[in-house]
Amino acid sequence: MALFLALCLLVLKFSVTNSAEEVPNTLNEACIGTGGSFFLEIGIYTDRCPEAEAVIFSWVEKAVSEDPRMAASLLRLHFHDCFVNGCDASVLLDDTPSFVGEKTAAPNLNSLRGFEVIDAIKSDLESVCPETVSCADILAVAARDSVVLSGGPGWEVQTGRRDSLTASKTAANNNIPGPNSNVATLVANFQNAGLTLNDMVALSGAHTMGKARCFTFGSRLNGNSNSNGPEINVEFLQSLQDLCSVSDVNATLAHLDLVTPSTFDNQYYVNLLSGEGLLVSDQVLVTGDDRTREIVESYASDPMVFFEDFRGSVIKMGSLGVLTGENGEIRTNCRTVNQL
Repeated sequence: MALFLALCLLVLKFSVTNSAEEVPNTLNEACIGTGGSFFLEIGIYTDRCPEAEAVIFSWVEKAVSEDPRMAASLLRLHFHDCFVNGCDASVLLDDTPSFVGEKTAAPNLNSLRGFEVIDAIKSDLESVCPETVSCADILAVAARDSVVLSGGPGWEVQTGRRDSLTASKTAANNNIPGPNSNVATLVANFQNAGLTLNDMVALSGAHTMGKARCFTFGSRLNGNSNSNGPEINVEFLQSLQDLCSVSDVNATLAHLDLVTPSTFDNQYYVNLLSGEGLLVSDQVLVTGDDRTREIVESYASDPMVFFEDFRGSVIKMGSLGVLTGENGEIRTNCRTVNQL
């Protein structure tokens, strides 16, 4: 074990010296898990629970057919899970006497949705394959299925994650990018999680679906995109001001993509070039940095380029900080740690 940890530290030191963008990937590939299984795998449930992915898909399909917005919500659950100490289903844990969970953190409170869908999936899987499929893997597969059911790309989900024994409200408050972030802050948040600038722009494309509350884009209502860029769409901002001036800003929702709000496509990037990014953290991808603007332009002009990059980035995100081997556990209830 001492030799293993020494090698991990050596890899980290070498990566920091040579390329900041390579640190998380290299460290992940070398050091995740210490229980004899260091890597996620494709098809891990083929023999152990062959029904697993079909069960997950059927529940996601039902949920999205009843509420198209649920696709964005399930994708967001996976994102918010992975950004806090890795993809370990910590976001699903309720508060306990020993720790405060992540559900009441500022980025999540009255915002994250889909917990009941995950509960239903888990309950069904426990009846078919008890103590076999982790909640973290359910989140990863449900995210993929949500994208596919909304018209986006599919990918083979690597599985083998195990579930955490604790959660951290503090980490959720500190690590999840805020809606008013500038490009420098976004890049820092993503790099701290193990993702590059290109990953950040590609994964931001998840905002091609879903909604946001008025208070999350309040500074946009004043024409502030947190940059010095010239792109201000007066008509679009006026429509947002009209929407949010007559209702409760804590309850009123606006589409992140007004054109195709329930479809996973590249319209989000087209909107940014027209000054129609809903959040400050959306619009700054065009106005705040020439590097991110160039990527936005490439995605706006070719949806297949976006799909390919999103596929690669979400697979990469899904492998960060995972628990494998003997680490963590397979929860029987995604909201609570198993009884000792």
